[in-house]
Amino acid sequence: MVGIHEIERAAMRIGGVVVETPLIRAHRVSEWIGRDVFLKCENLQVTGSFKARGASNFVLSLAEKQAANTAVAGVVTASSGNHGQAVAYAAKRVGLPCTVVVPEDVIGVKEEAIRGYGAEVVRCGVTSSERIAYAERLALDKHLVFVPPYDDADIVAGQGTAGLEIMRSLPQVSEVFVPVGGGGLISGVSTAVKSLAVESSHATRVVGVEPELAKDTYLSIQAGHAVDIGPTSTIADGLRTSHPGSFTFPIVQRNVDEIALVSEKDIFAAMRFLFEAKLVVEPSGATSLAAVLKAHRDGYRFTGPVVCVLSGGNVSPEVFSGVLR
Repeated sequence: MVGIHEIERAAMRIGGVVVETPLIRAHRVSEWIGRDVFLKCENLQVTGSFKARGASNFVLSLAEKQAANTAVAGVVTASSGNHGQAVAYAAKRVGLPCTVVVPEDVIGVKEEAIRGYGAEVVRCGVTSSERIAYAERLALDKHLVFVPPYDDADIVAGQGTAGLEIMRSLPQVSEVFVPVGGGGLISGVSTAVKSLAVESSHATRVVGVEPELAKDTYLSIQAGHAVDIGPTSTIADGLRTSHPGSFTFPIVQRNVDEIALVSEKDIFAAMRFLFEAKLVVEPSGATSLAAVLKAHRDGYRFTGPVVCVLSGGNVSPEVFSGVLR
């Protein structure tokens, strides 16, 4: 398991490589629900998403081992886009060759960004399971180090630095809403939030958010074990995982208070809402705010300050303009 000390070490390691993203008050939403709602703007992170945190922690840790005479030929990963950009960015910083396996239906702007960091791009399948399996085979065949998208202690610790920043900026936060794909982000954030909340004797709920069309973690929680749902069609391409991670799922079971589901319509509405606040957020990143808006419409009463993690802003102009229309 990853603890607060691993997250704090990750924060020291990646300082200066990633940025501390702003936590801004969403004035209109706050007025609507009667409680302060803050947005953790990972859409303003380097490479455009939170993924830079975990990938940088993993690759920099790898570079430290390489400096200790452990030879590394290069890295390979599997990604729908954001993680691939982050690994390519981190690998370029330390001078490691990088290969990224993406789905056949990868978003164009994400593929272009990956190539922009100097990585080789390989297309394979449409599910997370297909591309991860192919990337792992490439790692064996070419003697590369596989960088997991979410199922790894260094990745989770890196993502947890976002939760560390939230709790240091807003220790009185009542609820934190976090998008859920493979579980790396929510595992790290929930670990940081729960650990620091205990230290301050302040109870903070952590709510994971999934699209209704990609609710593998929701179903897995209900079943008590990981469930594979196969290919999904949600517009939230960063959350199209087939099943939760074997490393991350036990952390989710332990730390996460609830998994909320949002419809495609809810996601569109949240993206439009954020655009009115001058923020460009991709569908996956908007699910956290979508869940808060839906909860309020359904009559849920928030008891204190709320934080929505906006996990990324890498959306194609075509998709974004279509949502606005």
